[in-house]
Amino acid sequence: MRRAAEALAGRAVELPELAHARTVAAYVSVGSEPGTLALLDALRARGVRVLLPALLPDNDLNWGAFTGEHSLARVQHGGKMALFEPSGPRLGPDAVTEADVVLLPGLAVDARGMRLGRGGGSYDRVLARLERAGARPALVVLLYDTEVVERVPEEAHDRPVHAVVTPSGVRRFRGGA
Repeated sequence: MRRAAEALAGRAVELPELAHARTVAAYVSVGSEPGTLALLDALRARGVRVLLPALLPDNDLNWGAFTGEHSLARVQHGGKMALFEPSGPRLGPDAVTEADVVLLPGLAVDARGMRLGRGGGSYDRVLARLERAGARPALVVLLYDTEVVERVPEEAHDRPVHAVVTPSGVRRFRGGA
């Protein structure tokens, strides 16, 4: 898992979108997701402002700054899994609209760039918020190679992402939002 996280971080920091980003909205991986801490640290070392989500009771996301692993708090959300969230001040749900790149978690992405999320709708709200604000950040999903599949189910509100980064490489999609 550690090797996969390091490979993922190495691939992701090579993305032109991340090389030029001033603000990146990201997340701290949980469970079996590809590890993101190495990438978050690499972005911070470059001087990038990294925003991390904090889950709200209605499944929307608030945002706070990542200033290193010490700035994370483990938060248990009812019967859901515990998440690592920023322990500092909250910047509000609209802070994500300042991001040049949004790194999205997911269960899978398909050949069209459609992302399958966990079903809570948190990132659907983020994507809708970005669209309403006229923000056009690069949307990038971080996954394992086996999670890039032929097709995932989609709903009318779903939007394709620009790229998926896996430990073995980057795949770009033409229809990215």
